[in-house]
Amino acid sequence: MGAVTQRSTEKKRPFVVFMAATVLLVAAVDQAVKAIMLSWLEPGVPQPVLGDWFRFLLLFNPGAAFSMGQNSTWLFTCFQIAFIVGVAVAAPRVRDPWTALGLALVGGGALGNLMDRLFRDPQFFLGHVVDYISVGGFAVFNIADACISVGVVIFIIGMLLEERRAKEVG
Repeated sequence: MGAVTQRSTEKKRPFVVFMAATVLLVAAVDQAVKAIMLSWLEPGVPQPVLGDWFRFLLLFNPGAAFSMGQNSTWLFTCFQIAFIVGVAVAAPRVRDPWTALGLALVGGGALGNLMDRLFRDPQFFLGHVVDYISVGGFAVFNIADACISVGVVIFIIGMLLEERRAKEVG
């Protein structure tokens, strides 16, 4: 009886542990790299890596990914909380590894940036996100932002693959 219960539990939540671990790992790496950048860089002073094309540039962003929506900090904080809760609620239903990875990367990026919003200046819930990666003339971003962007692409691929498999089976 115990083996049957264990197997049915594994079938119900095949990606929950993977997703939770990925979310926490992404957020931890994001926060660790931000701490390094805060100790190494001066705000607004570029540090070239590959000439002017790729550089580190420390900025404090009150808006969304890639410095959009600068006057809506509280709204982005609420979205990030809602998304993290949504990923936690959806995780037991995820059956596809691509979907699981995509959601986990987005959730980890959201958690990394949420930690900034909750615990950085200027105040709790309205904190500014630490950004430091600058590529060409593109916006300045961080690891959390990159994971969110890559996670969305992977999630879409997962959805398309699931749809394709469903058509093949049905």
